[in-house]
Amino acid sequence: MEQEDAKTRRFEDCSEVVIGACIEVHRHLGPGLLESAYEHCVAHELSALGLRFERQRPVPLEYKGTKLECGYRLDLVVEDALVVEIKCVDGLLPIHKAQLLTYLRLTTLHTGLLVNFRETVLKNGLRRLILSPDFASSRLPVNLPGPPDS
Repeated sequence: MEQEDAKTRRFEDCSEVVIGACIEVHRHLGPGLLESAYEHCVAHELSALGLRFERQRPVPLEYKGTKLECGYRLDLVVEDALVVEIKCVDGLLPIHKAQLLTYLRLTTLHTGLLVNFRETVLKNGLRRLILSPDFASSRLPVNLPGPPDS
């Protein structure tokens, strides 16, 4: 299934609308607050837009056939299709991408937004990730680079 219509450059999922909601929040609050404040305000925007969403959805972890409640939670799940991971950090790192991809794999959802509200211009802190079928069936979340060579 094609995720993006090449003619209109619009996504089939609700990520475009959610990005707009995040931009609206960032426009009003600017960078530098706690992640929880941005999460609350994005939830307010999504509600005003009439989107279904869940905050702090638990992510069960299965290990060798045993379900473990380890306290992992998704910041937002929108329309049961899109995971939104909110950050407020100096810059997005490969580990943030790995975290979101692992959440997608654990939940069987396929699309996620990584949003770093600490950026002066929010578009610099936005990443839309799609879980590939190969990655969805893998056990390892992602190949992270090793320590820098000395």
